[in-house]
Amino acid sequence: MGPPHIRVAHGHRSLDGARRLHRIHELKPRSPPLNAEPADQIRLLEVQALDSRIGQLDHKRRNLPEHAELERLNADVTQLRDLLVAAQTEESDTAREQTKAEQDVDLVRQRAVRDQQRLDSGAVTSPKDLENLQHEIVSLAKRQSDLEDVVLEVMERRESMQERVGELSGRLGSVEAKAADAEIRKAKAVQELDAGSFTAAKEREIVAGAVPADLLKLYDKLRAQSGGIGAARLYQKRCEGCRLELNITELNEVRTAPANSVVRCENCRRILVRTPESGL
Repeated sequence: MGPPHIRVAHGHRSLDGARRLHRIHELKPRSPPLNAEPADQIRLLEVQALDSRIGQLDHKRRNLPEHAELERLNADVTQLRDLLVAAQTEESDTAREQTKAEQDVDLVRQRAVRDQQRLDSGAVTSPKDLENLQHEIVSLAKRQSDLEDVVLEVMERRESMQERVGELSGRLGSVEAKAADAEIRKAKAVQELDAGSFTAAKEREIVAGAVPADLLKLYDKLRAQSGGIGAARLYQKRCEGCRLELNITELNEVRTAPANSVVRCENCRRILVRTPESGL
């Protein structure tokens, strides 16, 4: 084991080496240098504008007011159809109940008619049988009156349900018409937006075709990483990508960079395109 001062010296040499290595890493560029003619960089802004336009059209397509309107109307249609089916079922049940009650009235009436005919014919001579027959006729009359009241009550309920069915049918037809109109308006809006997207995409294809491949590749990568904005104009000392103003050091670096050097915003790392309005 060596003397203590030798071990300390070795430690100092190791620390100095680590610091030098750290400084070397700090001096390394963040990405390989990239050059492109100023006209190509300006053209890249045209590509960005078209991409932004396409993105706006896509956003508008996804958020058409007709989407929410149709969702609400279709929910109303579903609810009204359920209510209508329930009302129609109840009306149908009430119709069968009415038919059964009317049949019961007819049976009692027919029996009362037969008893009255027997009574009027004189065929029944026994005082007891006559009394029983007369009592039955009175009972049948009471039974018929009660059943007729049941028929009237059922008829009233059926008429109420028929009105309910008519009301629901009308409301359903109205809502379905509104939904159909919304579908037509949505389809028209989507068609117009699709046409705009198609035109912008074709124009983008032409403009992007004139941009150097390496510059376009970097732009597409940054656009995917930065919310759809890969290149921004430097306007009045401010990056239009992150909306932050460059400090004096950053401005000096951009000012002294060659015209064909592709510079990046130190804040958002987007491609920063210089124009006569950059304020340099």
